[in-house]
Amino acid sequence: MRETRSTCAYCGVGCGVIIESEGPRITGVRGDPDHPANFGRLCSKGASLHLTAQPEVLASRRLLQPQWREDRAQAWQASGWDEVQDRLVARLLALRAAHGPEALGFYVSGQLLTEDYHAFNKLARGLWGTPHIDSNSRLCMSSAVVGYKKALGADAPPCSYEDVERADCLFIAGSNTAWAHPVLFRRIEAAKAARPGLRIIVVDPRRTETAEFADLHLALRPGSDVALFQGLLHVMIWQGWIRADYIAAHTEGFEAVREAVRAMTPARAAQLCGLPEAQIIEAAQLFAQSPATLSLYCMGLNQSSAGTDKNQALIQLHLATGQIGRPGTGPFSLTGQPNAMGGREAGGMATLLPGHRDPASAVDRAEVARLWGVEQIPDRPGKTAVEMFEAAEAGEIKALWIACTDPAQSLPRQSLVRAALQRCELVVLQDAFTGSATAEFAHVLLPAATWGEKEGTVTNSERRISRVRAAVPPPGDARTDWQIVRDLARRLEPALRPGQPRLFDWNHPAEAWLEHRAATRGRDLDITGLSYAGLEVAPQQWPCPAGAAQGRARLYEDGRFATDSGRARFLPIAWRAPAEPLTVERPLQLSTGRLRDQWHSLSRSGTVPAAFASAPAPRLGLHPEELARHGLRQDELVAVESARGTLHVRVAADPQLGLRQAWLPMHWGSEYLLGRDEEGAAMHGVNSLSQDARCPDSAQPELKFAAIRLRRVELPWRVMGAAHVDAAHAERLHQQLLALGRDAAYASCVPAEGATPGQVGWQLEAAFAQTPDPAWVTQLLAALDLQRPGTMRYADGRRGHLRLLRLQGEGGDARLQAWLRVAQGEDGAWLDAWWREARPVAPLGRQLLAPQARLAEPPASPVVCQCLGVREAQIQGQLQRCQDLAPADRLQAVQAALRCGTQCGSCLPQLRRLSQTTLETLS
Repeated sequence: MRETRSTCAYCGVGCGVIIESEGPRITGVRGDPDHPANFGRLCSKGASLHLTAQPEVLASRRLLQPQWREDRAQAWQASGWDEVQDRLVARLLALRAAHGPEALGFYVSGQLLTEDYHAFNKLARGLWGTPHIDSNSRLCMSSAVVGYKKALGADAPPCSYEDVERADCLFIAGSNTAWAHPVLFRRIEAAKAARPGLRIIVVDPRRTETAEFADLHLALRPGSDVALFQGLLHVMIWQGWIRADYIAAHTEGFEAVREAVRAMTPARAAQLCGLPEAQIIEAAQLFAQSPATLSLYCMGLNQSSAGTDKNQALIQLHLATGQIGRPGTGPFSLTGQPNAMGGREAGGMATLLPGHRDPASAVDRAEVARLWGVEQIPDRPGKTAVEMFEAAEAGEIKALWIACTDPAQSLPRQSLVRAALQRCELVVLQDAFTGSATAEFAHVLLPAATWGEKEGTVTNSERRISRVRAAVPPPGDARTDWQIVRDLARRLEPALRPGQPRLFDWNHPAEAWLEHRAATRGRDLDITGLSYAGLEVAPQQWPCPAGAAQGRARLYEDGRFATDSGRARFLPIAWRAPAEPLTVERPLQLSTGRLRDQWHSLSRSGTVPAAFASAPAPRLGLHPEELARHGLRQDELVAVESARGTLHVRVAADPQLGLRQAWLPMHWGSEYLLGRDEEGAAMHGVNSLSQDARCPDSAQPELKFAAIRLRRVELPWRVMGAAHVDAAHAERLHQQLLALGRDAAYASCVPAEGATPGQVGWQLEAAFAQTPDPAWVTQLLAALDLQRPGTMRYADGRRGHLRLLRLQGEGGDARLQAWLRVAQGEDGAWLDAWWREARPVAPLGRQLLAPQARLAEPPASPVVCQCLGVREAQIQGQLQRCQDLAPADRLQAVQAALRCGTQCGSCLPQLRRLSQTTLETLS
């Protein structure tokens, strides 16, 4: 057994992990007790990271060899690296000769390491000469970047995680921290337990698990954040709760902002936000008069056509009250990806250059060119994420190089994105996993290393740089991202820089990192005092200039900011409604967000079937009253229509939501949720509904607000097909089911845990307006291997109903291995639970072929504790048994009996909710 210290590959908390491995195999993972970001804690996602590296995943979901196809209709041809690189270089140079360097765009990812970012940026701007390089961080963090720069002068979160323990008031806005940053939420829970006087305010339209933990929940109307923050500032000013001395000594522009918020009285803000006026006054007092106020914010503020304004309006509250530069204070933007911060530092975005430089500045461009050893770099910012795909759709950009991200799932307005990819003459996809939506449009697949196989650095939300270490070598022919870039660049250099010194003379990631470090010298993020050897000992925060003993935990303690004047800037802003208002035709607001146990497009977390236990299939959430108002029942199929497209999905009651709101997790792309509308047009997952209206300052799309309407769809014919197969064959089955699902009016394709170790289950649910085509059913039977002897069969020719089942195991241990039903309505739907939960079927006998078995049991309740597989019904039963205990003792009694919430703790918010709601029901 070997242990390797590294960093988690999921959110921006940046947890340290210890990877356990034996030879070339990763066998386990646990939290690093010495890492200052998590002190040994991990969430449900981090605790299952090792499962994404199991041999069966490597065999079925990993990209192991370079692959090429000249035409998308052709089959992939595996090749060696030398052959693919030579062909790719020839294609790229021909493209450049015909259309110039700006015909190529790079779209990269906040999941890359800083060394990878540096390599891509230097290739794009320094060697190739295109300004068009942007990151999927554009979708999550760009409004925070611009907000910090406008107000404070630099893209630098001024706080640290330790400020959570030092704060007297936590102001959490647009962040379900309990799900999106669970380990940080563990610190919030601990801080509240240690100091019950800590006041927590949560600003969120939904009553999330984070909001339920708050002392004050401001359930504002979606899109009204600026009105709320300006209403708070109005109250602070006119109640005398601001710090006039701090404003005079350390800021500029306050009088203009004072006038701008004069009309935003608490009454006006309450009207715009849909809140009681008293709540706004209470929040203003808590924020301003608490000895130390720390704000935490995330996508609810950033993913908006007014994202920068929302960020600035919140920062202004800190500046006006002097709640910055002291322990427990400051505006703290939480990054969504593991190295979104490192990508910003390395300049891996269209609007940034290395070291927080500006591509619009001739001085900054000259500095970068000198550092890189090139004559010049492009003289302007490049196209941002959505702009890049708009240019590709228009034929201006001819080729896209995409790394470690899935734009055919994650970008808004999927019809445009897919048209852009289809029109490109060359699409290069550099990734670790197969089967992504973007892979359908690629000409070249480059196999990349992933977590547990890479060396480098990442920077978390608190500016802390941590080492990423390889526990095992990459499988197959996979290579680390910076190596792939380096090798291609070395082949391009003779044509682009004949006779000149190499730009990519690296043999270790530390050499690329040293170039990155040099670009920070004298900048606000100066890390010239750090070394790879030092980072081997302990993670460090920036800035840490040469001569410093350690990085700085807190910025602006002296009241001097990173602006030319040294003063923070108040800039007048005005509240404006969301870009797409609700109308009579589209009266509901759709928002998207994260599930607790999943990550982004599911390319990594989707390889762990257990991660689907708490949310096994796509559901559109609506408030129970909204469900009734539309005349809909739980799990009924609806058409969700926006101005950009239609999506068919089942509905579910969700009391967390307000009226006129709908919520659909961001993860369900066309690899899991698909179908065709009445005109036969294909549906492409959640983001086929999202709008691409963008913040004018940050170019971040408004992913949190889309106007929609619902329409009941009449799809009476239902097909359910499912099978447990050896894990090595699971991805093949998934792709076969997806291909069939694309012909249905509605289809969901989701995994489940296997019936026996080493197996994975996949289930296709499809719906049709008419009897399914017999040829289509035959193909489904073949995919499920239900045509061979030993299959149980029931057919009703008159009604067109069909059921086939195959068992595995013997006697009382026999279980459903594969099954299919074709019927109108829910005839035989009860068998779904038997298959998904791998229940023994011996008690059923001949009832297996009955429309409804007498012994049928309801499906098991959802899994709450993923670590230990504890279900909701078990928790409710235990709560009933301890209802006579004092409230403080009930949850402890449940945990003592079932152990739920005692491992990673991610389910603790849900346990608290169940404790409260179960006892309310009993009383």
